[in-house]
Amino acid sequence: MHPDYLEKVLNAQVYDVAIETPLDLACNLSARVGNKIILKREDMQPVFSFKLRGAYNKIASLSPEKMKRGVICASAGNHAQGVALSAKKLGCRAVIVMPTSTPGIKIDAVRSRGGEVVLHGDSFDEAYAHAVELEKTEKLTFVHPFDDPEVIAGQGTVAMEILRQHSRHNGPITAVFCAIGGGGLAAGVAAYIKRLRPEIKVIGVETFDADAMKQSIAKGHRVRLDQVGLFADGTAVKFVGEETFRLCKEYLDDIILVDTDAICAAIKDVFEDTRSILEPAGSLAVAGAKEYARQHKLKDKNLIAVTSGANMNFDRLRFVAERAEFGEQREAVFAVTLPEKPGAYKKFLSLIGKRNVTEFNYRYHTASEAHVFVGVQVADRKESLKLVDSLQKHGYPTLDLTDDEMAKNHIRHMVGGHAPAVCEKGMRELLYRFEFPERPGALMNFLTQMSAGWNISLFHYRNHGADYGRVLVGMQVPPGDMDQFKEFLTNLGYAHWDESQNPAYKLFLG
Repeated sequence: MHPDYLEKVLNAQVYDVAIETPLDLACNLSARVGNKIILKREDMQPVFSFKLRGAYNKIASLSPEKMKRGVICASAGNHAQGVALSAKKLGCRAVIVMPTSTPGIKIDAVRSRGGEVVLHGDSFDEAYAHAVELEKTEKLTFVHPFDDPEVIAGQGTVAMEILRQHSRHNGPITAVFCAIGGGGLAAGVAAYIKRLRPEIKVIGVETFDADAMKQSIAKGHRVRLDQVGLFADGTAVKFVGEETFRLCKEYLDDIILVDTDAICAAIKDVFEDTRSILEPAGSLAVAGAKEYARQHKLKDKNLIAVTSGANMNFDRLRFVAERAEFGEQREAVFAVTLPEKPGAYKKFLSLIGKRNVTEFNYRYHTASEAHVFVGVQVADRKESLKLVDSLQKHGYPTLDLTDDEMAKNHIRHMVGGHAPAVCEKGMRELLYRFEFPERPGALMNFLTQMSAGWNISLFHYRNHGADYGRVLVGMQVPPGDMDQFKEFLTNLGYAHWDESQNPAYKLFLG
């Protein structure tokens, strides 16, 4: 006999520690995708994640005898904090087994909430196995992160709030989107909504490299993945729960898969509307809602995305910012071949027009042509294809690298190398570093001022959203032109430094 999840959700005990999180319209994102994207803000919970709900409901349901002995879990993430805080609130011992590789910030967060941290093993599987041993030897109760009816019911209270809160918004709900790792949230939300409002679609969202639930439902049995991608670490689960699989198979309408770029774009979308920074797994539902609306050509529908967590590692922000524009297809990356002659850069930039150049990498190749790696801000994919066409027509062979993973992850940082030919025939290469105010047209102004006839042999520029643009430029300047070159530097008016004797330049680029 299966549990009655409607009854279990209605009776779930979560509000001693959890809050009823708001349902917020994402105005900017909604305008852009042509549908109302409404965020269920689970990132605002006391532990910045929905995991608190299930953990507390499970621990609160224990008998006094079990409560007295304490609980244990294996987790390096949001579940660990949820269990620690819940146990502290209920006056119960909590042992949290974490892999030895867990970042210090997460260990400290668990300890500050009263959890006893045990570091064991190099992976989650090793930590989990050790937790199972401790459960038996110390007679503790295991609090599973997802595969437990009490945990599932606790997460299902998210759906109870959504249905109650949405009455204040206009129009019916078309679909609710939930991230899937082990499946606890999606199972609880779907089981509740489908009992009361079966016409509302419940859509799970996974990453392409951690799609255990989608594969399991397709095959009719649970599939164990050999490996999973770790960017969205909160949903990086190789083997979904038995009960969560049963519920998701029965109640989910679909599972959407998204990639890393789409996740980064969703993090940026939510930040622009709320000024909150979600963790990758926390933004999965938003990425899924956007992709589902695109696939099904939806217009003016109400789509609710559960923003499930905000425990973001700070050091990931640079990567997220780098990839967000790709995920939204608002940055295009090209390899363009330019003739190696004065004025070629200026003409090339005139074809780019008023679009913002986000990146410009080049190193001297041959006496006849230059290969440039360039990033350009565009409105959408159509505009980038149009730009490729325009460059080709004007005699600039162009390769579109926007979807090329190797180019985006590696090649962009490796454009360079030695170019001995730049110093042939009495020429010398001068290497200068420049700073200029980061504003539209600054890069074009720089190249216009520099049109004195000196050949550019190296160029590196990347817009990082700072107040100053930073450019490294190599120029072939004949010895007799040095007075003219100094005059150019004075007239340009940009801060500059001569790096021609820099040892790093001599080692890697000279």
